[in-house]
Amino acid sequence: MPKVKVNDINMYYEIHGEGFPLVMIMGLSLSLEEWDVPFINELSKKFKTIIFDNRGAGRTDKPNVEYSIKMFAVDTIGLMNALNIQRAHLLGVSMGGMIAQELVLNYPERVEKLILWGTNCGGTKSIPPSLVAFRLLLGAIEGLTPEKITKASIPLILTKEFRKNNPDYVEDKIRRFLKFPIPLNIYNRQLRAIMNFNTYRRIKNINTPTLIMQGKKDILNPYQNAKILAEKIPGANVSLFDNSGHAIYPHEPEKFIKTILDFLK
Repeated sequence: MPKVKVNDINMYYEIHGEGFPLVMIMGLSLSLEEWDVPFINELSKKFKTIIFDNRGAGRTDKPNVEYSIKMFAVDTIGLMNALNIQRAHLLGVSMGGMIAQELVLNYPERVEKLILWGTNCGGTKSIPPSLVAFRLLLGAIEGLTPEKITKASIPLILTKEFRKNNPDYVEDKIRRFLKFPIPLNIYNRQLRAIMNFNTYRRIKNINTPTLIMQGKKDILNPYQNAKILAEKIPGANVSLFDNSGHAIYPHEPEKFIKTILDFLK
């Protein structure tokens, strides 16, 4: 189980494949177990793919301090330094997309190309989750047990139609989350970091080639957020996925992979 000292924590990470580095940043509360194996396998055919557990998640340390998105970005740079990666492609999903924005704004020389998946710029300029999503989030928090939190979270990322047609995938998703469930107090620290995040006035300074990917059926991060990011980030490309919720890959895997690989050519 590879761990490396990064700032004040021991961070768990994995490396898959060889080639130019691709650093992948996971979202709120989730460990690297939540990356779909076929997705990682496809990327690792072309790139040295680095996945890891953010501060507070999975097998990475969970210090009793206040978290921030900038802190997560500094952690990511610390991991790159520890692995002697001077420059990489960067992919962030949801909260990971926020971390990726903060990283590229503060360390532009370290990022070759940027992929923002299902994320937003934070603050009052971003579009909040739907009312349905808010109710599900509240239900997850009130549930307290990892099992209840997980089951309440599934409708936030997978569409009703997908859940109905793919029960085995849903069960596997729950199993992977419960392998390393996040403690409630740490979940709240990560959530507060998201609530305090805001790059709206700064993302106009991103000059790194950027791809924004968004599911049009996403209730957690409404797809209008992709348009806001694209309008502010110079030259950004947008790819919308008509049949996808927050977790785009399981809904439209072939198109999703092709979109990423075409952009990173």
